[in-house]
Amino acid sequence: MCRWAAYRGEPLFLEDIVSAPAHSLVAQSLSATLAKTPTNGDGFGIAWYGDRDEPGLYRDVMPAWADCNLKSLARQIRSTLFLAHVRAATYGATRRDNCHPFAHGRWSFMHNGQIGQYDRMRRALESLLPDELYAARRGTTDSELIFMLALHFGLDAMPMTALREALALVERQALHMGITPDVRFTAAFSDGDTLYGVRYATGASAPTLYASRMGGGYCLVSEPLDEDERIWGEIPDGSAVVLSDDGIKITPFSTGVLTETSEDLKVPAE
Repeated sequence: MCRWAAYRGEPLFLEDIVSAPAHSLVAQSLSATLAKTPTNGDGFGIAWYGDRDEPGLYRDVMPAWADCNLKSLARQIRSTLFLAHVRAATYGATRRDNCHPFAHGRWSFMHNGQIGQYDRMRRALESLLPDELYAARRGTTDSELIFMLALHFGLDAMPMTALREALALVERQALHMGITPDVRFTAAFSDGDTLYGVRYATGASAPTLYASRMGGGYCLVSEPLDEDERIWGEIPDGSAVVLSDDGIKITPFSTGVLTETSEDLKVPAE
């Protein structure tokens, strides 16, 4: 499992989340406290928005704690919206193309979790991508594939609906192949204006997600950046989060696939 943090609000130096706090993202790369795997050393990445529509992107396969360039950049770059991620690989080799965040056009995306038995499902899911998005896929992870599927389903027009359809497709494909759907998904994604977050799982609890005010905005994190429990609120499992000029909005999130399936399997009453 990975760790990530995202921010939207008044301009903030990246270091205020990435490297400066006592339990910063860099600290979590070496010693996470709420993850199954405490070490997240299989690469890192940051995506930030500035004066251009598309995000800046810096990713590498080095552990975040060992990259002095990351700390230097985080100290100098100030942004109104950014995503940062440290990776503990599940699927996909340790290479730059598999490091989060991923970017396509104005969109950026990062993820913590996994698709169960992705190695069996990968070929079938990739075949559902249109040629343009298949060609845009650079890595081999399940995370990037979900991102590409969401783009295919209309991320530009209806972000949450598109992501819901992408995850629903994964679950239906699993059922079609005789696989029990196993999706663990906590993600953040953005078009440079609005920051979106989702915490969702088909079975056991999804990877953790917390929110807090920070500076002149809000941040979403895999785990709190300090020990002050008063300022961190846990986002419930099965939730969608939207951070915009209107503040923070949290609503229920589900694909509905397993509900549909259970209803299909009900035995009619006599």
